[in-house]
Amino acid sequence: MKKSKKTTRQAPAPDVLIVAGSESDLAKLDPAVEILDAFRVPHVLRVASAHRTPEYLDELIREFTTRGGSVIIAAAGKSAHLPGVAASKTRLPVIGVPISASLMGIDALLSIVQMPPDVPVAAVGIDASRNAALLAVQILALQSPRLAEKLRNFREKRKNDLAARYRKISPKAGKNA
Repeated sequence: MKKSKKTTRQAPAPDVLIVAGSESDLAKLDPAVEILDAFRVPHVLRVASAHRTPEYLDELIREFTTRGGSVIIAAAGKSAHLPGVAASKTRLPVIGVPISASLMGIDALLSIVQMPPDVPVAAVGIDASRNAALLAVQILALQSPRLAEKLRNFREKRKNDLAARYRKISPKAGKNA
């Protein structure tokens, strides 16, 4: 009688890995999670420090990449090395979110946008995790007609909602307008 080999398959990785540099950054990532949930993009949120837990960060990125993940969102404050370190470990696009942990986030912003040559990191505004998630959706939409359509619908709805709101709050044009 032959013994059957049991193979254990890992489930595919989520499309987006969100990494916070510390627990204190987690609340700033809620808007990113909300956007990815709204678009039904599989994602996972983890905390890993480029300085305090570099081995764990390496493990997260290696596993995410090996399992077929697509985009990394890395958020950090102060010296904000997390996005750059993440980018140095993978060929996947990395989106840096500077967190306003000190100096109103300017230190983190500069750390992220001033990457050395050959280690690119996309950067969004300070505490702008919502935009990071939307950029991740845009990247994924290049290969997904479903996401591309959802993104078109999202933008159209936002445009219409804002236009209606602006019409309500704008003064009526009078004869002298």
